[in-house]
Amino acid sequence: MNVADLFQAQAEARPDAVALVEGRGRRRRAVTFADLERLGAEGAGRLAHAGLAKGDAVLVLVPLSVELYVVLAAVLRLGLVAVLLDPGAGRAHVAACCRVLPPAAFVGVPKAHGLRLFVPGVRRIPLRFAVGGWVPGAKRWSRGGGACPVTPCAPDDPALLTFTTGSTGAPKAAVRTHGFLRAQHRALAEALGHEAGQVDLPTLPVFVLAGLASGLTSVLPEADLRRPGAVAPAPVLAQIEAEEVTRSAASPAFFERLLGAEDLAPLARLRRLDTGGAPVFPDLLDRLQAAAPAAEVVAVYGSTEAEPIAELPAASLTASDRERVRTGSGLPAGRPVDTVRLRVIEDCWGTPIGPLSGTTFEALTCPPGTAGEIVVSGAHVLPGYLGGAGDAESKFEVGGVRWHRTGDAGTLETDGRLWLLGRCAAAVRDAHGTLYPLAVEAAAREVAGVRRSALVAAEGRRTLVVEAQDGFDDERLREALAWAHLAAVLPVAAVPLDRRHNAKVDYPALQVLLNRSG
Repeated sequence: MNVADLFQAQAEARPDAVALVEGRGRRRRAVTFADLERLGAEGAGRLAHAGLAKGDAVLVLVPLSVELYVVLAAVLRLGLVAVLLDPGAGRAHVAACCRVLPPAAFVGVPKAHGLRLFVPGVRRIPLRFAVGGWVPGAKRWSRGGGACPVTPCAPDDPALLTFTTGSTGAPKAAVRTHGFLRAQHRALAEALGHEAGQVDLPTLPVFVLAGLASGLTSVLPEADLRRPGAVAPAPVLAQIEAEEVTRSAASPAFFERLLGAEDLAPLARLRRLDTGGAPVFPDLLDRLQAAAPAAEVVAVYGSTEAEPIAELPAASLTASDRERVRTGSGLPAGRPVDTVRLRVIEDCWGTPIGPLSGTTFEALTCPPGTAGEIVVSGAHVLPGYLGGAGDAESKFEVGGVRWHRTGDAGTLETDGRLWLLGRCAAAVRDAHGTLYPLAVEAAAREVAGVRRSALVAAEGRRTLVVEAQDGFDDERLREALAWAHLAAVLPVAAVPLDRRHNAKVDYPALQVLLNRSG
């Protein structure tokens, strides 16, 4: 059940349909599903000829491009394990990842091969392939090797390996097996409404793989996705217009950039917009819906370990929901997807949970509307990390069924909808009680002049760090958040954000900033 079978099935069913598009004008390149099948088979043959065999790990450092998916198709086809790193990862992160799992081969663009000069773990990789140019000491990706058939794989055979950011410790390796990728494809296809023939503009590799398996045409955005919050909107909007894109999935920061363009007319042609990977605030959903009035706009909640978990159509937001956001209930995330089991249990984040009986699990489960930890289980929920690193903190079993602790706090309401409250570890606990960060940050976002905010305990005091914009009024903010019992409001030039999506508050970096300024 090699996941590459899904791509092969699309090549057989719709050989002449376009699978991938990149670039514009004279630089435009499009490959059909038949092209992808052929190029993947040739690449697999090339890797096999070099001596690689099923189970070997291959570090892939190729930017979002047609060539990236040709390489991934080849790696998966041969039963190898593709190792992907975040586009914005620094050298220290690359070095740490290579220590966790030393790769047997390295496939990268010429610029990526420069890491061999600075990262010993990359330099020690025995087999090297250069994509898109010549590099000393590396084989040319485009040369040699005959076509190779799909290697049979078992459901538990590893296929794709990604890493957590490591912002709170050493990076953990998340291993997606062939069976897991199939289950994730089914979950994403159902939750995102995939239909063969749709034209998608995705920004995450896993979403592109799911789209290819569903027969979607994936238009790769002409943007530097290492910094989604800094992309130039004009080239992307031009692609949406020229390629007749009908749907897109991206981080909130990416869509914020598109909405900042002068001409938003291309967005009006979209019929589906999915955004997630970071908190999705109501005002962003409103602006996306206004720019794409005919589109179904959906906020998707998920994580590296479980994607998707829940989804919230913008059209389902009520006046009551918005009032609850303003008064500290958190951020609505919608209903859990059908393919996941979700519970909210007592918040004991930081303390491992041993194997539980069904009765004990029920006792640990919070009543509707009560804040606690969000935990999930399902076929597309990662059962563990490579070597078990991090499993004790984030996994537990109930009657032999593995559950994942997301690290997020939330409430599950009587109507079955999930509300998010932010990271459990970022909660502020004092004489006033427990205050979760997203409850305050979501409410602050509703106040004019607040672009972004972050709740922290500075010297034991409830402090809201605010990135302000035109119209900010400190007194108005304090009045709106009187229920939060804030001790201080601290304006800053910019709230630090995560590297991957440029949309989540980087609390460790924020604490460093506060320590320096204090």
